[in-house]
Amino acid sequence: MPVYELAAIGAAISWAVTGLMVAPPLNRLGAFAFNFYRQSFTALVLALIVGIGGLWHGSTWAQVGPLILSGFIGIFVGDTVLFAAVARLGPRRGGALFALNAPMAAILGWVVLGENLRPVGWLGVALCAVGVGMAVLGRPGRSGDHSFEAVRGHIGTGVLLGLIAALAQAVGSLIARPVMEQGFDPFTGSMIRVTTAAFFLSLLCALPIRVVKPQGKLDLRLFVLLAGSGVVAMVIGMSLLLFALQGGKVGIVSTLSALSPVFILPGLWIITGARPSATSWAGAVIAMIGMALIFS
Repeated sequence: MPVYELAAIGAAISWAVTGLMVAPPLNRLGAFAFNFYRQSFTALVLALIVGIGGLWHGSTWAQVGPLILSGFIGIFVGDTVLFAAVARLGPRRGGALFALNAPMAAILGWVVLGENLRPVGWLGVALCAVGVGMAVLGRPGRSGDHSFEAVRGHIGTGVLLGLIAALAQAVGSLIARPVMEQGFDPFTGSMIRVTTAAFFLSLLCALPIRVVKPQGKLDLRLFVLLAGSGVVAMVIGMSLLLFALQGGKVGIVSTLSALSPVFILPGLWIITGARPSATSWAGAVIAMIGMALIFS
């Protein structure tokens, strides 16, 4: 398997793991405060890695500028809106909507960057999107009574937020692709994008608006979950995604990295003690077939 596509799958697995970690601190703090704390901590970790390793050498403003814009759209807007959707719909349904960034990115890559896929590649993208949708939008099975499956607030609002998050992620990847194609360091790219998001989140949380303030206190257990999710998702997962964009097409990379809702199914089974529905497993199989077509 090509190394760039494997990196995209690694990003999907990283995000699947963090999808199971974020619910407790997210529900305690609220989407805005949670994302601010997580991005700020992750930015510090990435700054240490980049600073100690001297990975920023050779970076130019012509490269940094697009990555700042990518971080603003893909992480500040995309992640914040995504967490708002997850808080309303749960990780399974929120992941389904966010996975739509894959076909969005494939179409944008074709229209904007002229990235052509063979028919079998388009079929693979379509099967992955359908499979992910089945995996996470099907009946919850025996886990339906778990708090992870609860819908909080108006479901239409949650769906709209999920679609906005998916589009923001797709646009963020599209903007970053030309820079990463030049061989830009993935850790430095992640640091720029995450620091940008943390900066704008700090401005947002400073506003006298109740909804952006912390909704509860952050204790040690929740901080460990928050910090751990930041390291796994942003330091590891985001860096793997940017590395994948060095040589992989936006549509393919976005599709493979969007498989995290499929990889989350075994984790949900372990945590809730109830297996997902047959529809969810069938969707996972279809997504894997689509992945195999992409690699073919």
